[in-house]
Amino acid sequence: MMALEILTTDLLAPVRHGFFTRRGGASSGIYAGLNCGPGSNDQREAVALNRARVAESVGVRSDRLLSLHQIHSTEVVVAGPEGWDIRPRADAAVTDRPGVALGILTADCAPVLLHDPEAGVIGAAHAGWRGALDGVLEATLDAMEEIGARVPRVRAAVGPTISQRAYEVGPEFLDRFLAEEAGYERFFAPGRGDRLLFDLPGFVLGRLRVAGVADAAWIGACTHSDPARFFSYRRSTQAGEPDYGRLISVIRL
Repeated sequence: MMALEILTTDLLAPVRHGFFTRRGGASSGIYAGLNCGPGSNDQREAVALNRARVAESVGVRSDRLLSLHQIHSTEVVVAGPEGWDIRPRADAAVTDRPGVALGILTADCAPVLLHDPEAGVIGAAHAGWRGALDGVLEATLDAMEEIGARVPRVRAAVGPTISQRAYEVGPEFLDRFLAEEAGYERFFAPGRGDRLLFDLPGFVLGRLRVAGVADAAWIGACTHSDPARFFSYRRSTQAGEPDYGRLISVIRL
């Protein structure tokens, strides 16, 4: 079996973390590689094995690799040492407990890993355009502060996500953003005809910085443009595939 490929960033060092690509893993077909999505139609045994490999690589038991039933919301949960048996319906999790790994599943949306090294508090958020616009990142930072973090000390890394050159949208999409703030037009570039290109990682970083996070960066990996390394919902849809794999991004104290 191919070795796992784990992308890391000095921004989150020394806390243990990783943005996992699809390389390695037991899944096959359209899910080939490291599909970690229990909500996909992949074989449950393959997904469980993939998640076990991820857990082992970050030094936790499989039942302490905690992911969510993501719903494009601003809901945030606090993870305690006991973890959970049923995945909460939420899009971010925070903890101050060692030995608990927070996992976010994505396939074009932005996984955001956060750490306050002084307080020993971590967070992980799923930021698609809707969640980011509605405030999931700010809600995550609020939840981190409730357990001891301070936003100016937080460092945040945005993992593999769809890049602006691949994220074509219509004018009605822009209208939703302009209804919130006219300045959001800066995250859009002209495309073909009336199409526009949306900068999701740029928008996520912009929201983090306005919220007070001084150290934040995107690792620069585009899910849509690199099928050998990343799953992509949009690419799978364009290819007429019935489903798609999910990447996992993990952080733990």
